[in-house]
This record gives sequence, structure tokens and C-alpha cells, in this order.
Amino acid sequence: MKRRLFCEISPATYKISMHKCIVLRHIKNFFGALFGMRFTSEKTEEKLPVLLYKHSSLIRRRLGNADMRLQENKAVNLSLAAPKISGILIHPGETFSFWRLVGSPDEKKGYLEGLTIEGGKPSTGIGGGLCQMTNLIHWMALHSELDIAEHHHHDQIDLFPDHGRKVPFGTGTSVFYNYLDYRLKNNTKNTYQIIVYTDGEYLRGELRAIDRSQFAFHIKSENERFIREGNEVYRRGEVYRAVVDSRSGQFIKKELIRKNNAKVAYEIDEQKISNS
Repeated sequence: MKRRLFCEISPATYKISMHKCIVLRHIKNFFGALFGMRFTSEKTEEKLPVLLYKHSSLIRRRLGNADMRLQENKAVNLSLAAPKISGILIHPGETFSFWRLVGSPDEKKGYLEGLTIEGGKPSTGIGGGLCQMTNLIHWMALHSELDIAEHHHHDQIDLFPDHGRKVPFGTGTSVFYNYLDYRLKNNTKNTYQIIVYTDGEYLRGELRAIDRSQFAFHIKSENERFIREGNEVYRRGEVYRAVVDSRSGQFIKKELIRKNNAKVAYEIDEQKISNS
């Protein structure tokens, strides 16, 4: 029998473990800043001159049998978090931290119960749905020279069937205050700016900069398929990023971003499933 972790014993031990992780991250942030880590802090309403990439994602999406009330609550949560991020400048050498800017998403600030992922299964929690914002930021960052400093996935689980998917499966993020963060590091000489806002229907974002990029980036999935193994079905495939010279269009390199092997948690048409 598999030994249970301390956090799995009861709801009380789960909360103890969660608070321990939060405190440890605060300590890590303190010493990181003490020894030279510079976090983003400057914001401006004026947009930087160069638009590198923009993206939008539908806020209210039907995800399997998920309660649509949670989607409405997510719209509120996103509208509260967006102003904390929008306009932030990422200067050379700085690190963008989602949670350092947004802060704790609690009820006192107006955050509502939304959809979360816990133990590889759908759950609910105050502030749920904010991963849609880090998904958008991550997708834009992949089209830039910014380095991904911290990125967490949804534990190799394909929870919901595709519904109007615009980006490859496997390019999502998982965040949980404050120890599952999403971070970017600017190791270039350029200054970047993230713009995010909601318009009632969509979450919209822009990644801007002072100077144009020398490179262009193209991201796509390859060899994606559904495989049956025993009684389980897995979604497999790879996500690649092609880097080209933005002026000449000359191909420079192809990078593997993600190798997916996610257990499918919903019913799927047998005709789409392969045995190998």
C-alpha cells in the first residue's frame, strides 16, 4: 500500500502543508532579493512602442460538465487580477513574478470561488481560474526572447475535451498562491511590457517592448494522438518552437517545448484512439 503524504492525511494536514509552503516561498523570495534577484515593480499606463505579440482567450468556456457559475466567478477573478499586472515593465535582469504582483487572492479583496485543479481532478477554491491569465502570459512569452524561470503544469492530466482550442495542448500553466508561481526572466538588453485586461467576453493581452526582436517564433504541436494502455487513454505528442530570423525569414533552430503524456479524464470517441 502506497504511504500517504502528510498533506493527504486530512483537510487539516493539507492546510498545514499549504501554509508551510507559503511561508517557505516568502523566505525564499526574501533571500533571493537579498542576494541580488530583482523583481519587476515599475508600471506605466503608456504602452511601449513595439507590439511583439497579442492574444485573447474566451473567458466563459464550457469545460465538460463544469458548473458555469464558476466561469462567471472566474470572470470576476480575472478582472480583479488584471490591473495588478497590466502595464508592468520587465527591465533587463529583472524577474517577473505573477504572485508578487497579484498578491493573495482572498475573499476580502473580492475574489470568488472558481474552478481549480487539485490532485489531478477538478475542484473549487477562492480565486480559481487565474491560471487562464498565466496561460495567456506564457503563450505570449513563448513568442519572445524572455526566459521561462518558473512554470508548472497540470500534472499530466487532460481534464476536458477541446472546445475552441487556439493553442497547442500542453502549453498551459498551473498556479497556486504563492508557491506555484509563474515567472519570467529578462536576460536580454531589451525592456518588455505586459498588458492584460478583460472586456467582458475575452481576456486580452499584449506583449510589447522598446526594441524590435531579431527573431520570430512559431509554435505548433506534432505527432499528437490518443493511445490506449489497458483501461486508460493517454494524449501524447510534442510541442515545438521554431525560431527564425525576423528580417530574412531564415530558419535558425527548432526547440522541443513540451512532451505530452497526459491521462485523458473524459469520454472520447473510440475512432480517435490508437492502440500503439
